[in-house]
Amino acid sequence: MRRSLSDQVCIVGVGETDFVRGTDKSLTQLLTEAAVNACQDAGIHPSEIDGVINPWRYNVRCEDLVAGLGIKELKFSGRSEMGGASAIAAIQQAALAVEHGVAEYVVVTTGQKGFSGPRLGGTDPRILDFNNTIMPNPEYRDNMEYPYGLMVPMQYFSLHANRWFYEYNPDPIGMQIVAMTCREHAHNNSKAYMKGRVMTEEDYQNSPMLVNPFRLFDCSLEVDGAGAVIVTSKRNAHRFKKPIYIAGIAEGHANQPDDMPTRPDILDMGIKYAAPRAFEMAGISRDEIDFAEIYDCFTFIVLRQIEEMGFCERGEAPEFVKNGRITYGGQLPINTHGGLLSQAHIVGINHVVEAVHQLRGEAGAAQVEDAKIGLVTGYGDMGDGSIAILHN
Repeated sequence: MRRSLSDQVCIVGVGETDFVRGTDKSLTQLLTEAAVNACQDAGIHPSEIDGVINPWRYNVRCEDLVAGLGIKELKFSGRSEMGGASAIAAIQQAALAVEHGVAEYVVVTTGQKGFSGPRLGGTDPRILDFNNTIMPNPEYRDNMEYPYGLMVPMQYFSLHANRWFYEYNPDPIGMQIVAMTCREHAHNNSKAYMKGRVMTEEDYQNSPMLVNPFRLFDCSLEVDGAGAVIVTSKRNAHRFKKPIYIAGIAEGHANQPDDMPTRPDILDMGIKYAAPRAFEMAGISRDEIDFAEIYDCFTFIVLRQIEEMGFCERGEAPEFVKNGRITYGGQLPINTHGGLLSQAHIVGINHVVEAVHQLRGEAGAAQVEDAKIGLVTGYGDMGDGSIAILHN
């Protein structure tokens, strides 16, 4: 019988930096700060960390965190190259490491200087080099896409979005509902960059159309910051007051994962393959999920993940999110902290941090009543997907 990770591993510490636009700190400093905060949350000394995974970003190595954390012996290090799906995929790696005794306490930390550092897109050679470092298959990008102006995520994902609208004729109001829900939720989160910045329907509708169908407020925030999660085995759970267990976890990849335009089904997404495995591992059904932190680099990505995870059929997500279903008190509250759209885009690990706060009952004004089971997703590159189902 195949051995399952379900309930064998737990998250015992989470931490974040402040989320700002403008910082003199290096990315290594931000990641280290988030990791130290996670250790303080867990109640362990940073020197007890013996495993480090720094997913996605090329310019910080796992070894760079050793001195800052005072690690005595680094037993395990790893990376995950899946864009916004990297954080949860890295947590799966950490889970495997601690469950098999390779390490005792693994910190997964990621973030970005999304405002102060290099940004995706642009024609500056340094920016093109940055793009190629974090996007898959740079040779293909250089020769087949960049010459035709296909350079930044909103352009890639507009191909997917427009095909979805063409094939299924979904109600465009769904994107607005996601944007406004995340903004409303951010007002309940003291760390959210957009806390206190009200968005009305008119604000959304009058925001610039950047790449059809994405308006400005369909796009996630460029901020500076980082987050961290500490993973350990069930055998160490007795040390901690409120361990949060991983019931199910998985990653998935679309067909032809690095090439969206020639994919047989441009709507194919890795979450479609990952979600059934995670639910099977967890042994629960979709209607048992109390809240979901769904990766929201763009509003439409939230809608498509809802569909591909099986909460509704393709084209039906805009109807699914209507009538308050995805806010507090609804059937499936999403992105209760504001998400990447209104809290911060630090490559999705803040979604995991929020899920842990919810399951501990520590989310304050954003708390979902009687939250016992939460779902977190990641989405990256050309359709990579990851998912974790957590419970208290």
